[in-house]
Amino acid sequence: SAARKDSATATAAAAKAFTRISFEDIRRRASVLPLGVDANSAVISPDGKTLLATASSAGQTNLYTYSLDELSTAPAVARQLTSTPGFKSAAQWSPDGKEVYYLEAGRINSVTVESRAVRPVAVTAELDVDFAREKLAVFSQAWSYLRDNFFDPAFHGQDWNALREQYAPRIADARTPDEMRRLMNLMIGELNASHMGIGGPVAQQPYTGRLGLRFDRAEYERDGRLRITEVLPLGPAALGGQVAVGDVLASVDGRAMDAHTNLDELLAYRTGKQTVLGLTTAAGARRTVTVLPVNVGTEKGLLYRAWVESRRAYVEKASGGRLGYVHMLDMGDGSLRQLFVDLDAEQHAREGVVVDVRNNNGGFVNAYALDVFSRRPYLTMQPRDQGPTSARSQLGQRSLELPTILVTNQHSLSDAEDFTEGYRTMRLGKVVGEPTAGWIIFTSNRTLLDGTTVRLPSTRITGADGRDMEMNPRPVDVLVVRPVGESYTSRDGQLDAAVRELLATLPVKR
Repeated sequence: SAARKDSATATAAAAKAFTRISFEDIRRRASVLPLGVDANSAVISPDGKTLLATASSAGQTNLYTYSLDELSTAPAVARQLTSTPGFKSAAQWSPDGKEVYYLEAGRINSVTVESRAVRPVAVTAELDVDFAREKLAVFSQAWSYLRDNFFDPAFHGQDWNALREQYAPRIADARTPDEMRRLMNLMIGELNASHMGIGGPVAQQPYTGRLGLRFDRAEYERDGRLRITEVLPLGPAALGGQVAVGDVLASVDGRAMDAHTNLDELLAYRTGKQTVLGLTTAAGARRTVTVLPVNVGTEKGLLYRAWVESRRAYVEKASGGRLGYVHMLDMGDGSLRQLFVDLDAEQHAREGVVVDVRNNNGGFVNAYALDVFSRRPYLTMQPRDQGPTSARSQLGQRSLELPTILVTNQHSLSDAEDFTEGYRTMRLGKVVGEPTAGWIIFTSNRTLLDGTTVRLPSTRITGADGRDMEMNPRPVDVLVVRPVGESYTSRDGQLDAAVRELLATLPVKR
């Protein structure tokens, strides 16, 4: 009897605590919170007075609080709780609302809301894994995710149940996680679709510092000398202007270089640390230079920007200074921001712009990028004693308002193909180069119980004509295939054709 009474009391309390949302006329009552950051998820504190947001800003994810207290006299602003670069997720309040618990890099952390002091939560556990059973569970999990999410319910003509029966015995015989994943990739490959695959946890590699230098391969193979053939602009060795093409890298931190010395080994874990390079000039003089090596990602970014600048100079020369050039590395938020930077005053001073998405592997911002090229002028503003400018640009809206031409190739993938489809459908200009890859499905990742990830291409994409874009490359108006080896020369036939076609649409200069 007492137990039934306690249960009834608990049920009544739960019913009393339940919050009902009235959706009637909610549009008038709703307001947008000016967080100033890109919120991914949000949780309200137990007392209902504070919003906890997991949000991104400047490419980093951190936790922020925002006051919802209508009686507070202080202005409501997003207050940053954490400042570390790791990705954060699963943030939740403590019952008293004084702390927040969250995951970062696989670890549980806690941050005090008032002082913003972060501490790791001591959680330890021992785990014994029976691989014979685990591999079958992982296989079943991946198979089920694809059964429920693959964008084509007909599975591209394959019998998905039969494939499970075919591959299950092979998975049972797998001796290692890598062998299991290879077999699962074979099964997934039977669907013949893009944006698919199985991947394992990424092993941590040694951090090797990069100098931003390129060497003469033939001389190294012949004589064991590292003669510098290129100093990467803005790279570690370029800063200060003390390293020149033709110099020989003779030593690193006092260790002499020869044919048997591993440069990567000498630069292991040297990222951001003072490193002394011994150089010998072409005239035989010796000197030392202190540099701060960068990581491989930074060097790749510098190499890419140097390539972009070389293509911009190529287009400028080929067009007699009439055309500008922009390239998008991918369709991510960072590349969109870089596009805004590259479409600067220099580009607006041109008569047209070559837009290049070759080797762009996709992302999600195609619509935002297309807006920049599709907007047309309708007003002109001219402050006193200044020249006229487009009202869009004057008022801060990103808008090029110039003739353009698009360059693609077979390595333009996914959202780069969505961009190409939109560019052609809106008739913004001609497309030059090679047809795109035909890899166009909206996808996401799921993590399986052993840390394996499976790609889930779940959303079909169709073009303006209603046809599937997957397996249907976006066509070009002017076909130009670069011959093998052309990239090792000074010529770029696809850019030559793009410049020629775009100049033909411009008024003849007199």
